[in-house]
Amino acid sequence: MDFNFSEEQQLLADTVQRFVREHYTFEARREILKSAPCWSRAKWQQIAELGLTALNVPEAHGGLNGGPVDTMLVMNAFGEALVLEPFLAAAVIAPALLVGLNDAAAAGELLPGIAAGERICIVAHQEKQARGELAQVATRAQKSAEGYVLNGQKSVIAHGGAADEFLISARTAGSEDSAEGISVFRVAAKTPGLNVIAYGTIDGQPAADLVLSNVKVDRSALVGAEGGAFAALESAHEIGLSALCAEAVGIMKAVNATTLEYTRNRKQFGQPIAKFQVLQHRMADMFVYSEQSKSMSYLAAIKCQDPDALERRRALSAAKVVIGQSGRFIAQQAVQLHGGMGMTDELMVSHHFKRLTSIDLTLGDSDFHMQRFAATIAES
Repeated sequence: MDFNFSEEQQLLADTVQRFVREHYTFEARREILKSAPCWSRAKWQQIAELGLTALNVPEAHGGLNGGPVDTMLVMNAFGEALVLEPFLAAAVIAPALLVGLNDAAAAGELLPGIAAGERICIVAHQEKQARGELAQVATRAQKSAEGYVLNGQKSVIAHGGAADEFLISARTAGSEDSAEGISVFRVAAKTPGLNVIAYGTIDGQPAADLVLSNVKVDRSALVGAEGGAFAALESAHEIGLSALCAEAVGIMKAVNATTLEYTRNRKQFGQPIAKFQVLQHRMADMFVYSEQSKSMSYLAAIKCQDPDALERRRALSAAKVVIGQSGRFIAQQAVQLHGGMGMTDELMVSHHFKRLTSIDLTLGDSDFHMQRFAATIAES
């Protein structure tokens, strides 16, 4: 298998890396974190001008028709800089869901704006009882004379406070844990009855809980076939999971580089601590964990759209487990090697630590994916 990137992919990677070096320094990020929304519309516009918001949008709707490997390269660079803008939620998962739902009208209205970076559309699917299980949907959509009435709650929706419009999953039929009967609805952020409760998470990333109290939408708000949205939701989240793994790999690379530089400059007993053999062994282990994660991220990018559902789930769960465990090890070792300063906001390593911790808990934690991986082995 050829793991070399094409000339276009390498150019994409170089462009994004140059952008984060020049426009997303640690100081610039700290200023963004101080702002009320915890992300920058100006930076989002720069990301759009680079064509990155169009990366996962089909050409027919003004996009670049990129794939998971292209997204992986972007997320590697965004991970290193801990970019706060809603790229994963709005430019990866949302367009993937719209494409998967195969609704020409909704795609035609939403995808061009997403590609241009002018419309932020966020998928609201996760609920507090789900714990990684995508079929767990308690939010209900009841038919009415005009359309539907939605009631329920969505929890920890990444960048929910930034949304112009939501793609909200709701059950139109079936039991709470059934894959059948799940539908998706377009709901504007300011729709009466929709309460968006925004807050910051442990890693500084913005999130929101959604409370839907008799939210009324027209029949035209239904995206795709009624009750048949699960396959598209699963596919979009699997593409998002692959991108999340790539972000973690970018963070690990940055953590290792930062830690190596620190140990070369920090002196004890008249010499850099990087010369102590026991610390060299520890940093070698950190590098090995990082390289293993990189390989698993490649696997996730290659397999996240595999037509074989069992093979796809097995590869993605394996990647999430390895990357979750590796991220935890690397982050903990980096903080220890930095000493007490490693836990302060003044050093980037503490922000890396928090983001890796959050990634491990996103889209199913290591325990959930270990169980899912074991289940796929039993089924094969």
